[in-house]
Amino acid sequence: MIKHPLLRAAALAAFVFVAFAAPRPAAADDVLNVVGGSTPASFFEVLEHTAEHAGIYASEHLTVNKQYAGSASVCVQYVSSGKADVCTSSLEPLILGYAKGIRLQVFFSRDPRYDYLLAVPDASPIRTLADFRGKDIGETNTASTSEISGNDMLAGAGLSRNDYSYVPIGVGTQAMAAINAGKVQAMSFPSPELGMYEVVGGMKFRYFKDPILSDVPNVGFAASPATIAAKGDELKRFCRAIVKAAILIRVRPDLAGVYFLEGTGQKVTPEAIKTQTTQFAHLESDLPAVDLSNPRIGYMPLRGIEVYSKFMAAQGLIKDVVPASAVATNEFVAYANDFDKKAWIAQVKAMKLPSTP
Repeated sequence: MIKHPLLRAAALAAFVFVAFAAPRPAAADDVLNVVGGSTPASFFEVLEHTAEHAGIYASEHLTVNKQYAGSASVCVQYVSSGKADVCTSSLEPLILGYAKGIRLQVFFSRDPRYDYLLAVPDASPIRTLADFRGKDIGETNTASTSEISGNDMLAGAGLSRNDYSYVPIGVGTQAMAAINAGKVQAMSFPSPELGMYEVVGGMKFRYFKDPILSDVPNVGFAASPATIAAKGDELKRFCRAIVKAAILIRVRPDLAGVYFLEGTGQKVTPEAIKTQTTQFAHLESDLPAVDLSNPRIGYMPLRGIEVYSKFMAAQGLIKDVVPASAVATNEFVAYANDFDKKAWIAQVKAMKLPSTP
């Protein structure tokens, strides 16, 4: 059994709700209330843990209150009802919920590529998509949105939905135990989660990527059009803080490891920092600043989202194609990237690690 605290934390299935702070004093920073669609130990939370613990939010005169809903769909419902400002979510609940009145727009991409993969252990006899016939495929929860790309890839290999089964296996230690015990023969999971199992759990996987969706970002920060209009200035500064945090993670994964450990309530030790450094370096292509020269970090390609929406309609998941502009906007991206990045990189490189036991 894997005993690493990050995997144990990632295995949380129940809601983790952290109450919002009391209303701010008149002279305090602007406040954004953010709901996470996962848990505090989710890989992408390193962006926000870094922005918080490195003082980047404070430098942008923001106070960001974070709570966690445990799933993207609950997160979307919470924010669409006006109970919070921002949701960290995958794109699918916004597209699937559009016909039901959900009106949220992703305004910043947390991952420059599609998040979901099919994976098998490296020693598995499954070598082609056709080999998935008769197999049980693990997913994080029942009817996970990872099934969208999984079904597409397997259909392309001539398999119907009756030729394989999905089995909910949770995340973290629970998921690792399921694949190691042979309860499932494959996994349809987010790529960062699988990468964490490789670094922390010592697993090695072979991956299958959807040829249509692999370059379509589907994870980001979302808000309602009303919030985007009313709190545009706060959201611009929030996006800039995330860009700065992403650059810090890319340039100094060791320092980001400290902030992640602090944010998840784990003990900061040299061994723990080394583990996190390895993980962030291993998964740097899943974070927004993989290309430091990119002048549009956080950009959501509307053409790709349009393709995704048409793809979902063709699969019968939605009745009508949802316009990309209805579920995504890039109006804050230019501001978020408009600062002296070379100076910030130099500043980040000069930062010292805090002393550890």
